[in-house]
Amino acid sequence: MANKINLNPLAEELNEILSQSLAGQFLSDLGTRLYFPKGIIAQSGEAKKHSKIANATIGMAVKNGKPLILNALKDQLPGFESQEIVAYSPTAGIEELRKEWRDAIIRKNPSLKGVSMSLPVLVPGLTAGLSYLSDLFLDEDSVLLTGNPAWDNYVLIVEARRNSRLKGFSLFKDNGFDITGFEATVKEEAKSGTVRMLLNFPQNPSGYTPTKRETAEIVRVLMETADSGAKIMVWSDDAYFGLDYEDDIEPESLFAKLANAHENILAIKIDGPTKEDYVWGLRTGFITFASKGMKEEHYDALIKKLMGAIRSSVSCAATPSQSLMLHMLGHPESEAEKTEFRKLLEERYRVVRKFIDAHKDHPVLSALPFNSGYFMSMKCTGVGAEELRVKLLHDHGIGTIAIDPSHLRVAFSSVDTEKLEMVFEVIFQTAIKIVETKNR
Repeated sequence: MANKINLNPLAEELNEILSQSLAGQFLSDLGTRLYFPKGIIAQSGEAKKHSKIANATIGMAVKNGKPLILNALKDQLPGFESQEIVAYSPTAGIEELRKEWRDAIIRKNPSLKGVSMSLPVLVPGLTAGLSYLSDLFLDEDSVLLTGNPAWDNYVLIVEARRNSRLKGFSLFKDNGFDITGFEATVKEEAKSGTVRMLLNFPQNPSGYTPTKRETAEIVRVLMETADSGAKIMVWSDDAYFGLDYEDDIEPESLFAKLANAHENILAIKIDGPTKEDYVWGLRTGFITFASKGMKEEHYDALIKKLMGAIRSSVSCAATPSQSLMLHMLGHPESEAEKTEFRKLLEERYRVVRKFIDAHKDHPVLSALPFNSGYFMSMKCTGVGAEELRVKLLHDHGIGTIAIDPSHLRVAFSSVDTEKLEMVFEVIFQTAIKIVETKNR
């Protein structure tokens, strides 16, 4: 067995600061070792602010104060300076973009106005954000609660990468969120003294967001558990935030409800423009921390830990993506266009909703509750989801996703509205034919 590595003094300094906060009680072994070095990046940042004659710190080719750029590249982005395209970005992201995103979060979640929270840290996509949080907070003996069924990447990140345990709880009961099952799972886990939880709304793969009443009940359960003395950490995966299609849905993120709720609750928001702003391939996301008991020095220390995870993996996120985001967020037509895109998605949702409501008694496929996001999923009875998926693909040219042995996911977001009814008709008829063939 290798000798245990002594902690870097910078890591020890951060650990000491965080030991006075709730966040310090959740750090993994890796999380305790992480720090942001006062090396090239930190020294270069200092030089950028104060160097008068020359800045000989960073490994870029510069002429007259601007990075060199090939015309073949610059011609593709004529409205951008070379600094916005090819220069390195700060490890935590371009500060102007981070501030813009914080302002957007508060605008979309009015409950956060005046609440203490960290400046969002930019990460190269929401998946990377979840991976970094796992690095910071999950050990081999850690349990992370989440709804079942869940996005398959959660298992890959939590169990395959971190060798932790992802424990699912039943999401649904009586065509809504299973508050009873949720409460039982949380309070059972709280017996260990800590609860780590990942909640994703609108949820992938079901396409469900809790109603206002259900959200209030979720908060009640967490508050009661925190009152009992248990330490709670809630990751809100808000990848599809804002894409809700029914009036009774809670419009704010669960993060907003928990950010200033209790000294024993650490709320973490993982979000980004990926789905909210229809920029899937730009690979930009954000992580934001909030807890009633945390102070600025605690947030600063936690961000430095996160920056250490970023620096030691990808170093920094891509600059062109961030520059494009800044230009898009400030464009006068962006909000109106996003409203139109959202209307298109809701139109597709309505088509699927009508079809599902008309086929509630289908003997093979039963839809999980759905009211938001990009997807809906169905539980398969008498046929395996993978068997149905393959049959649909090879016999009918229709692609779907087998989430697990008994659930099939359909992304109505990626199917033209006029094709949706036909697609679902084929899915439902094919499922029946497979079962009938087996029963002959």
